[in-house]
Amino acid sequence: MSIRELFPIDKWEFNTESILEDLPDEDMVLLMAHRSEQFYTKGEIVFREGGSPSGIFYIIEGKVKKYKLDQDGREQIIYVANTGELIGYHAVLAEDRYPDSAAALEKSKIAFIPKEDFLEALQRSKVLSRRLLKTLSHEFAVLVNSLSLFSQKAVRERLALQLIVLREKYKQNFKPGMLVEINMSRDDLASLVGTARENVVRVLGEFKEKGIIKTQGRKIIVQDVKQLIGIANYR
Repeated sequence: MSIRELFPIDKWEFNTESILEDLPDEDMVLLMAHRSEQFYTKGEIVFREGGSPSGIFYIIEGKVKKYKLDQDGREQIIYVANTGELIGYHAVLAEDRYPDSAAALEKSKIAFIPKEDFLEALQRSKVLSRRLLKTLSHEFAVLVNSLSLFSQKAVRERLALQLIVLREKYKQNFKPGMLVEINMSRDDLASLVGTARENVVRVLGEFKEKGIIKTQGRKIIVQDVKQLIGIANYR
């Protein structure tokens, strides 16, 4: 049974990978004409909040956290971008500085696309411009859902929901019945949930005792996603 039959996962995913999916060849060639590719190690910065954008980024392989820092220098992770997704394009479109920072969550291969190529492809491709507009509208809805999550849900519910979403992001060659390993530090998970590390550790311990998850070092393996969906209590 698909997760979409049990839980509205699309309400929590930006799905920017759909922008480039089956894009006409001529549009893809134009967009990627002068791209450069780079490997990033875990924790390496892709771009910083306040920086001036000179292009956008396409995640060929790996995962990237988008985050902001508060006045005390503490991270609040806004979103985890996955393989196939685009990041950094909001600042280019707005002709403004980056509103947040991005760093690799694991070893990642990322392509840099100069903004001139991105804007020209956007101007010439009706498919690309239409998909980008649709994606931006969807992202707004996702952010609204996230705001309501933080304002209305307890830590236990927020953690359950984020584990559901992360389980989808960490699927590789997935087949029904397979267990999925979420490889994320407790500090990053706490930042994503919006709470202290000790709260995440405590609730994970509770989930572990109930057989909902198991852990192997920093890895979290979801054993019962249906129980997590019940705890998340999302309508």
